[in-house]
Amino acid sequence: MNSFAALSLMMDKRPTRQILPSYPGLTMLIAAYNEAASIEDTLVSINIQNYPADLQVIVINDGSKDETAVIVRQAQARFPWLTLLDLEQNAGKAHALNEGIKLAKHDLVITVDADSYLHQSALVNIVERYLLDPPNTRAVAGKILVRNSRENLLTKTQEWDYFLGISATKRMQSLYQGTLVAQGAFSIYDRNALIEVGGWPECVGEDIVLTWALLKAGYRVGHCEDACLFTNAPTTLRVFIKQRQRWARGMMEAFIKHPSILIKPRLSTFFIYWNLFFPWLDVAFTLGFLPGLILACFGYYWIVGAMTLILLPMAFLLGFLNYSIESRMFKDMGLKVRKNFTGFFIYVLAYSFLLQPASVLGYMDEILRTRKTWGTK
Repeated sequence: MNSFAALSLMMDKRPTRQILPSYPGLTMLIAAYNEAASIEDTLVSINIQNYPADLQVIVINDGSKDETAVIVRQAQARFPWLTLLDLEQNAGKAHALNEGIKLAKHDLVITVDADSYLHQSALVNIVERYLLDPPNTRAVAGKILVRNSRENLLTKTQEWDYFLGISATKRMQSLYQGTLVAQGAFSIYDRNALIEVGGWPECVGEDIVLTWALLKAGYRVGHCEDACLFTNAPTTLRVFIKQRQRWARGMMEAFIKHPSILIKPRLSTFFIYWNLFFPWLDVAFTLGFLPGLILACFGYYWIVGAMTLILLPMAFLLGFLNYSIESRMFKDMGLKVRKNFTGFFIYVLAYSFLLQPASVLGYMDEILRTRKTWGTK
């Protein structure tokens, strides 16, 4: 898998974006639940976009118990493009977005998380990529980066996961005509296609299930590597594990809801089959490699031995390749990669010790049908 990823990324020569003769109107949907601490910054980042066409921004307050709705109402006096949809009862992100799209007046819809900050060229970049991609494209995922990476060791490590791992995966999948997750945190969609597939499904991983519905319908999902949004990553192990449980459970939900996608003859189907390996790899790592590592510390090399060390230079080389690709993009955008050596070494050497067991917990949640919750508030 690592070799395939490395060769694909080295061959990726996607067409450059171009300035459009005219830009379409946009509707932005922001589902917010108890986001009083961050919603103001998100709205300010939208205001500095200077998007050259009509912009409609709808904040859907999903029954927040804090001052989220009050802050948005106050912001409406400053931002004429802003609309508040105030829902009395908290019903989940999917329900909030489905209510919001009913008010959309444009054919292109962008979703943004309420605790994020858009780079000043994010909207222009993602629209250009969407309109210049192949004509059957109906969604494009933006690039998510960590905003609070300086907060502690956990956020420093996640900075590299977003910058290297997640970004590289989306870039590679886009090369083969099917990014598997147009994440709700920042993606652009065709409104009619959203309505065609039934909107956001009521489940834990609504964004991945929606993306697979678009792929099953025959549409392409792309990725815009230079449409950047900065988000707050989990700052505690508890919230991080809950987040990754939810992501893993979302993948299981996608397989359950769209099993026929496995027989659809297209390039992206290859990566969906690839995803079938992940639960087994995660279980093998959690139940096999971790005990094997403990045994190796006591001189018993039954599972983990000298051959295992070969994986380390491969991991560093793939990390360096991803770094060189992403850093070039940062340079083109006038951004600078922060020197975060501690987070990088933890990401390469130890991150899987958290990630894989958390994913296994997510698979078990879906198998045991435990109560479905967002898990981050």
